Amino acid sequence: MDKSSLAAQQMGCGACADGVAPPFPYEMAFQPIVDLRDRSIFAFEALVRGPGGEGAGSVLSQVTADNMYAFDQSCRVKAIETAEALGLAASGAALSINFIPGAVYQPAACIKATLAAAKRVGFPRDRLIFEVTEGEKVVDRAHLRGILEEYRRHHFRSAIDDFGAGYAGLNLLAEFQPDIIKIDLELARDIDTRPVARKIVAAMVGLCRELAIEIIAEGIETEAELGVLRAMGIDLFQGFLFAKPGFKSLPVPRF
Repeated sequence: MDKSSLAAQQMGCGACADGVAPPFPYEMAFQPIVDLRDRSIFAFEALVRGPGGEGAGSVLSQVTADNMYAFDQSCRVKAIETAEALGLAASGAALSINFIPGAVYQPAACIKATLAAAKRVGFPRDRLIFEVTEGEKVVDRAHLRGILEEYRRHHFRSAIDDFGAGYAGLNLLAEFQPDIIKIDLELARDIDTRPVARKIVAAMVGLCRELAIEIIAEGIETEAELGVLRAMGIDLFQGFLFAKPGFKSLPVPRF
């Protein structure tokens, strides 16, 4: 283990001892992911916002190597507690939470606060989804594999966000075999007018079908985009066409 990894682990242990208090003020917004097979809500994604509803950038710009662990851990707890207070569990939908692999120093230890929060508020653990973005360079693949294996042991589902936009592409998919991938919004954007993008996404849909991986198309803003992606066999969607994120609320999607 290098010095930076050891320092991160030591900071993580300290954050655990401190009860993973938020390192600075922030709130949560929630955006629905819809299932058009039965016009239901598949999940809500928890998204960080500033205390007054400011964008995610205002929050993420405050994350440093020193507070990353506390931020990652407190985000999980805050997402679960806020979602439960809003009645998400009773809706039958899942809750999707983003996490930072570099903030998880030991998977079995670092999941304890999440498990405790879910148990405390009565949120079913099999309706938790953890997203890791493909755009974040995965430095330690064995470490990420260990995280996802630990999460599966607790019946969590895993997702690769922004698939098709980042560093690893199909290698990441082959190595980690997540339950879900979310197609990068730049691939979906104006897909009705971009034949090359259509071919790429169609190939991804076929591959995921073979691997029994669910696909979510995110960033959907137009009926034309939706029509093309539906014709390819995609059923799960997220984007402004259905609902914008609701600040400390669960928006009702437009079908």
